[in-house]
Amino acid sequence: MSIADLRQKYERNVLLESQLAPDPMTQFSNWFEEARQGEILEPNAMIVSTVSAEGKPSSRTVLLKGFDQEGLVFFTSYESNKGKDLSANPNISALFCWLPLQRQVHINGHVVKLTEEASTDYFNSRPEESRIGAWASIQSQPITRAELESREQHFKEKFGSHIPKPPYWGGYLIIPETIEFWQGRPSRLHDRIQYSKDNNGNWTFTRLSP
Repeated sequence: MSIADLRQKYERNVLLESQLAPDPMTQFSNWFEEARQGEILEPNAMIVSTVSAEGKPSSRTVLLKGFDQEGLVFFTSYESNKGKDLSANPNISALFCWLPLQRQVHINGHVVKLTEEASTDYFNSRPEESRIGAWASIQSQPITRAELESREQHFKEKFGSHIPKPPYWGGYLIIPETIEFWQGRPSRLHDRIQYSKDNNGNWTFTRLSP
């Protein structure tokens, strides 16, 4: 079988306007909970895409660490490639793909940094190994495995169990501007509902052609 012949039938569910919450973050919360209960590996994994100062796009998978009516939160090194991209261009795209549910959520918006206090609070809640990892990794920079493990050991000895947050590490809040909910349907006539804000800042939704 060739790659061109790989096909799946999408007939698990439907997405009708009558089913939608007025607010997209409420709708996202509903779908996210179904993904959590659906035994999906890493339901909080999202692909985030950024654009560099030179206009070059880049995508990678990060983990969602919180969301509310304001937006969605993730954490990283501000000195990573994505951190540098967002410093030059705060626009961002995030995609959740929950294939067992035949669903996707696509979010476009911009980011703002979380406060130092919020970033520190989350950092301190992480497992000790993850906190050491934030110091050991010079994210996105070339390194050998031996160098990485040497740095890990160095910071273990330096900090012990009292591991502070690196000054270059913290969180971003994705503030959505559009949120699209995609539900697979037969004959590739998928349901696509996109929320966007009107001139008064209120959310409205419309159906998009698949």
